[in-house]
Amino acid sequence: MSLATFDPLLQPFTLKHLTLRNRVVSTSHEPAYGEDGMPKDRYRLYHLEKARGGVGLTMIGGSAVISPDSPPSFGNLLLYKDEIVGWLRQLTDDVHMAGAAVMCQVTHLGRRTSNYSGDWLPVLSASPLREPAHRAFPKEAEGWDIDRIVRHYADAAARCQAGGLDGIELQSYGHFMDSFLSPWTNHRQDDLGGDLEHRMSVPRRVIQAVRDAVGPDFIVGIRMMLDEDRTGGLTEHDAITALQTFVEDGIDFVSTIKGSIESDHTLAKVIPSMGRPSAPFLEWTGRMREQLGIPVMHASRIADVATARYAVREGLVDLVGMTRAQIADPHLVNKIMAGEEDRIRPCVGANYCLDAIYQSGDAKCIHNPAAGREQTLVHEIGRTSGTSRRAVVIGAGPAGLEAARVLGARGHEVVLFEANDHVGGQVRLTSPSPHRRDLIGIVDWRLAEAKYHGVDVRTGRFAQPADVLAENPDVVIVATGGLPNREFLLEGAALVHDVWDVMDGSLRAHGDVLVFDDHGGYPGMDAAETLALRGARVEFVTPERTIAPDVGAMNSPAYLKSFAEHGVAITLPYYLRRVCRRPDGRLDAVLWNEYADLEVTRVVDHVVVEHGTLPVADLYHDLVPGSSNGGEVDIDALVAGRPQTTVREPGGRYQLFRIGDAVTSRNIPAAIYDALRLCLHL
Repeated sequence: MSLATFDPLLQPFTLKHLTLRNRVVSTSHEPAYGEDGMPKDRYRLYHLEKARGGVGLTMIGGSAVISPDSPPSFGNLLLYKDEIVGWLRQLTDDVHMAGAAVMCQVTHLGRRTSNYSGDWLPVLSASPLREPAHRAFPKEAEGWDIDRIVRHYADAAARCQAGGLDGIELQSYGHFMDSFLSPWTNHRQDDLGGDLEHRMSVPRRVIQAVRDAVGPDFIVGIRMMLDEDRTGGLTEHDAITALQTFVEDGIDFVSTIKGSIESDHTLAKVIPSMGRPSAPFLEWTGRMREQLGIPVMHASRIADVATARYAVREGLVDLVGMTRAQIADPHLVNKIMAGEEDRIRPCVGANYCLDAIYQSGDAKCIHNPAAGREQTLVHEIGRTSGTSRRAVVIGAGPAGLEAARVLGARGHEVVLFEANDHVGGQVRLTSPSPHRRDLIGIVDWRLAEAKYHGVDVRTGRFAQPADVLAENPDVVIVATGGLPNREFLLEGAALVHDVWDVMDGSLRAHGDVLVFDDHGGYPGMDAAETLALRGARVEFVTPERTIAPDVGAMNSPAYLKSFAEHGVAITLPYYLRRVCRRPDGRLDAVLWNEYADLEVTRVVDHVVVEHGTLPVADLYHDLVPGSSNGGEVDIDALVAGRPQTTVREPGGRYQLFRIGDAVTSRNIPAAIYDALRLCLHL
């Protein structure tokens, strides 16, 4: 018998007339890969990869919008345009050919967008209550607004049907429909507010209009907040009563949500990040399923196969959403079927996929550079058809481990040197952080994959040029990382500590500690929190207009909560200029405000700085003279996905490249992306 005979995740499931090949779903989310509001090639290939990877159902259009007064706030698809039908048809045809079903989420964003984008139309909601996350003050929807929006819902559903989709999912948490259903957002005094029956009237009109537009056979589900999880919000009782009524109106399945999403704090609870418990609402969803007579789907940090399998086996869900898990590894289901669960690239819960949309315009996985780049990169690496080469990689942080993994998978003979006794580089330094400890999965998976592909991993070896040359390499990859940069100070660099000192435990500071961070990322936040947890009185100083601008909305709430609980003081916008030793042994930290050209002094016991890293590049420079390319990277070839063929010295013995922080101070995704696109074509 096959594995599928016994594995609950691999059992087929019939949803109305549609039979899904297994229970695994990539639920609706918006990666912002559309072009002109259309799901063109990049969008199509992203979902096609999941279909090829074995998923039963992939859902597109996280919050695909139905009206011009619901302008995109995070790259949403435009379902109010007829031209989308052709693009939907191309996507659905490809996904169907690969064996998966495909649906689309349909919505009017309501107040969860901006008054100042798109056509600059007033945003709408049941009541004129500001949405903190997108900063919009909405207009209270009038009767004629509601008539038009109901019609737009029906028209959008019809376009989805014409585009070949297997069904749609209406969105009812934080958007237009539930703004009427929830007493938290519906303060109306007319017949659309008040008791539950009246608050249900607009959502019911939408559902009935959609059902009339698509007919009785087309699948229509709802992703719905079944408990607003706050005093004065939508209760479980009212939500279930409403949903049972919606089923009578034409709803076929529900995807459960607990909580609300109008602020960073509430959104981070609904979509838990790293450091939070796995699947926090799974047992709750099981209780909801017991009260409902329709198929139930759920997705909220179900990142590992064991949890997903438990959810289906114990009857907590009918379909299990593993959305972020399949951004990390779209071939997750295929690996389950092949009995290779241990080779699945793990989702570490960093939520970089979501934060990156607002920071850089589209979703990116913290350690799968191929996600969203299917036009130029591959997820599963095959062996080279050319000659196998001997490669030496120096440094086993994320960049070096990725280089070794990729070169090994391509069939090259690889030696990996690491000076420390453990691999992981700066990622391992994050382990004491309660929020970022899960990042170690980035390291563990790469080490396991490198060994699987025969990489010779040598830890505790501080590689010198002679060690490298003794391996007679054809290719040398220097991934030696960087060291903390204190050189920005005008005075007193020898008197300060850096965040590495805090995170590796060598600084056990008490008393008054000033943490200066002009990097704007996680390390400074980790150090400040760690010090506060150890009992220090911490002041966090930054020249930015807000703290840690590179820590996105999905992860910042955990730090802000901890800072408040432990009394971390925040000072902005000040630069740290000088640090001087006082006669009593304490330190004067001189801060400068650029705007007022003003200096102030803090008297503290310790100063900790975070100013990125400087490359550790001595080995690289020592190896340049013997290389054929002089260390040069053909940037055009790198970007285009072509081999590196530059020759500066014909007598050179090897090609030489450096990657990651050995080049300059960047982040984990950049280091891994460097390694993948370089080594994939060597």
